[in-house]
Formats: sequence, structure tokens, C-alpha cells
Amino acid sequence: MLPFARVTIIGLGLIGSSLLRAIRAEMPTVILTGHDASAEVRETARRIGLADDITDTAGAAVTDADLVILCVPVGAMAAVATDIADDLPADAIISDVGSCKAEILAALTAALPNNPIIPAHPVAGTENSGPEAGFASLFKGRWCIITPPADANPVAVERVSELWKRIGADLEIMDAAHHDLVLAVTSHLPHLIAYTIVGTASDLENVTRSEVIKYSAGGFRDFTRIAASDPTMWRDVFLSNKDAVLEMLQRFSEDLSALQRAIRWNDGDALFNLFTRTRAIRRSIIEEGQDDPAPDFGRAHG
Repeated sequence: MLPFARVTIIGLGLIGSSLLRAIRAEMPTVILTGHDASAEVRETARRIGLADDITDTAGAAVTDADLVILCVPVGAMAAVATDIADDLPADAIISDVGSCKAEILAALTAALPNNPIIPAHPVAGTENSGPEAGFASLFKGRWCIITPPADANPVAVERVSELWKRIGADLEIMDAAHHDLVLAVTSHLPHLIAYTIVGTASDLENVTRSEVIKYSAGGFRDFTRIAASDPTMWRDVFLSNKDAVLEMLQRFSEDLSALQRAIRWNDGDALFNLFTRTRAIRRSIIEEGQDDPAPDFGRAHG
């Protein structure tokens, strides 16, 4: 039995459009409805046949849904929830795909107090965005972290979990606040570092823009890939999860100072031990199947 018969996706960027493609591929009888605040995105979604129906308003998209997944920037979650409140069926389950969970859970609960709220975060993505950037296999073999409130209906949690399982994701249940701390380390801080390094390179007066591009080594190219991520989404992420991000940034600053001292005082042993430990982390990620050991991480070129 399918976990849901009618699914609405609001926000048709990379994650939203990938969800629609994945659900259609794995559960072809589910009726899919989509909406995006951008008229241009809605027109593109209609042209490529992204869903059974693309509506011009968020309210119209949810009128007969039994699951609504909000795939909008974190900062827009509360406004969208308020916008759909009057049109939402009383038994519809609300979920999302944001990478900050505690603030989203609070915002959705306040806006939609009568509906079950089961937040989720698929730990998957690329630097690309828009409805044409999505693909059905995005979530296969990737973690999706479900962060239900303590009083969540277990049936609702199971139904949302089952949907993610059917499109290939690995499931983890986690407290929202703990999720935000973990993701501050594994996702948010790396993005902040990437944005900073690429910004620093572009600001250096003694290195021209052409030289930065011409002589970019593999490490810098990876930073630019991360730094190409959607600016609206990441602005909202840092502001929504600022306490956890600032905590991890302070820890990183302390570790960076220790590394600076090791270089200044020619402490080769400290450098070697750090690099050995961090290489082991990379190998563990590959062993867990969370990345590809091939050159350039197996990413396609051209």
C-alpha cells in the first residue's frame, strides 16, 4: 500500500523537482501537484511535465493533498505555511526538506497547529538549482533525517519515512536540536568556509581574476563548487541555525589557531598527525558509500 495518494510539492527547485521525479519513478500512481512562487519556474515546470498539475497559488496546490512537502528556502517556510493554512485539509501531513530543523518545526507548528508536522532533511544535493536541475536518483543511497516532535503521531512518522524509503533514501530519526548541531559541523560550516575562501581569493588585489581561474587546483575547484550553491537558501540556513553554526565556528577558529601555531613553530609531527587523522575520515566516508573514490569524486565533466 502506498504511503500517500496525493502529494503536493511547494518549491520546484533542485530538491522539489527531484522529489517529484523520484515519486513519479517509484510510485507512478501517486497524483502529484506542484507550486512555485515564481511564474517563470511554474511555466518551466509545466513545459517539462514535472507534475500532474502546477497551480498558480499555494492554496490551490494543497486543497486535496494528504502530504504537503515544503521545498522553499528556510526563511520562507513560515510565510508559506501561513499562506496555505486556510486551504489545507485537516488530516494532511506537513513536511519539509530544510537543513535547519528546530526553527522550522517551531514555525510550522505555530502556523499550522492542527496538522501533523513531520520535518525531514534529505542530505543530498548539487550546486545546481531550478526545476530542470532535478533528477530522480538524487536521494538514492543518501541519508534522510526525520526530526518529528516528541508528541508526533507514530503513524504519520512511519508514512513520511516510508515515502523516503521508496525513493531510495536511508532513514535516520533524530531530535531537531541535535540535528542542527550535527549539520552545523558536516554541512553548514563547510559551506561557510567555502564561501569565505572563494571570496578571499576574489578580493586579493595581487592575484587577478583570470589567474584564480587559470591556476585553480583541485582543492580550490571543490570550494568553488560548494560556493556556487543557492545564495538565498544558504543565507537563510546560516541565520536560522546561527547558534549551532557560531558554536562550531568558534571551535573551528580554535583548531585553526592551533594549526597556525604548528606551522609557525615547524611542528611537523602535529601536522602529520592531523593530516593522518583527517585522511581516515575521508576513507570512512567512502566506505559508508557517501562519496565516490574515483578521481574528482566520480563527478562527470563536460
